[in-house]
Amino acid sequence: MGRGRFLRGEVKPGYGGPKGSTLTTGACADSEPQIRNGRDDSFLLPGKMEKLRAAQYACSLLGHALQRRGASPDLQKQIQQLESHLSLGRKLLRLGNSADALESAKRAVHLSDVVLRFCITVSHLNRALYFACDNVLWAGKSGLAPRVDQEKWTQRSFRYYLFSLIMNLSRDAYEIRLLMEQESSACNRRLKGSAGGVPGGLETGGPGGPGSPGRGLPQLALKFRLQVLLLARVLRGHPPLLLDVVRNACDLFIPLDKLGLCRCGPGIVGLCGLVSSILSLLTLIYPWLRLKP
Repeated sequence: MGRGRFLRGEVKPGYGGPKGSTLTTGACADSEPQIRNGRDDSFLLPGKMEKLRAAQYACSLLGHALQRRGASPDLQKQIQQLESHLSLGRKLLRLGNSADALESAKRAVHLSDVVLRFCITVSHLNRALYFACDNVLWAGKSGLAPRVDQEKWTQRSFRYYLFSLIMNLSRDAYEIRLLMEQESSACNRRLKGSAGGVPGGLETGGPGGPGSPGRGLPQLALKFRLQVLLLARVLRGHPPLLLDVVRNACDLFIPLDKLGLCRCGPGIVGLCGLVSSILSLLTLIYPWLRLKP
């Protein structure tokens, strides 16, 4: 199977990567759907995780809205407590996810594409470290390890989470670049077949090219517009990739805010987390929307 065919998603439903392994990637650091013995467990633990995550960020967004509207302190406190309980429940359900992330990293090592192998493997390794830090935080909050430095371990966990998302976005950018190159080559072949060549100044150095006096800036603007249209066409034709880009982009605001790299506020964080969680639930309801490998 060629690289282009594999990246464009022209595979049978349920295909899980090389040698029948199941490789799933996504922006959300709270779900890792697995398929074992031919049975899809997507709606078991991962479905519960995503629902809890959506509820937690909905509480965060609601708490921010109530604060802006001057709601009673008691109501705001109840929403904050509910958000805290949901967060602790998610940490409890994530116990053992480090092992799953390591298994996913081991499977990703066998990918034939070097860039995909690097991005996916490093992403899963950072997810494993993120879950390990999260387990330590749960032990501290539950009273099993009361001396745990919550602030230090929180910062560590979000650093690993951030790097995992960066790897996910790098993988998305790589696949988008390959698909744009394929789409551009296909368009050029169609133009050559129908008109006998490519119009001067668009792809070649013909009249009106960047080197012509007074035409450099308009030509650059035209090429930029064509690239934007090509990007929109690629994303519209590949919903799993579009969904993954949006999820990763939304999730990126969460560690950036927690680490103090980009202060977004609880409202933006809650909204981005809620949107990301809803999109993650969509990939569980419709497995074909899950980006593979």
